[in-house]
Amino acid sequence: MYWETKGKVNSEATVAAALRRAEETGIRHLVVASRTGRTAELFLPRAGDLEVVCVTHQVGYFNPGEDEMAPEARKKLLASGIKVLTTTHLMAGLDRACRNKFGGVYPAEIIAGALRIFGQGLKVCVEIAGMAVDAGLVPAATEMIAVGGSATGADTAIIVVTAHSQNFFDTKIKEIICKPKNF
Repeated sequence: MYWETKGKVNSEATVAAALRRAEETGIRHLVVASRTGRTAELFLPRAGDLEVVCVTHQVGYFNPGEDEMAPEARKKLLASGIKVLTTTHLMAGLDRACRNKFGGVYPAEIIAGALRIFGQGLKVCVEIAGMAVDAGLVPAATEMIAVGGSATGADTAIIVVTAHSQNFFDTKIKEIICKPKNF
């Protein structure tokens, strides 16, 4: 499924497509990027028996010490059974610190740039799937559905099998459920 444009205008349709594929394939693990919790909340009434993990921006992503997810949103997700992961981004962290300090481009940023050829949302999906596996919230080598976006909201969903970050190149994108054509 291809959306004409990127962004949050596609959030509800992307969530519906991801849930439909989960039902059709029997996949139980779903990972969703949501810095404030609003996109993850779209899964609340329909997630059923899925194991949903919400991956947020790390604390301090935009401003030092700032957590973009309000405590009330985090509490609501956790109370409804959605796990919330707030940690350093797989394709940023120390490589980005080196670029910011010394200039140049580093391996994780090259990988991220290559994935962006398919769209920002696809890069986000691969990244959050790896982060969830590294945190032990989804078993490695398990098919999962990852949902991400190009800025705010969700516009991309994939089926992916990922490995821990030290084995990143064992990651396999099995299916692109939906993504924007024009990104």
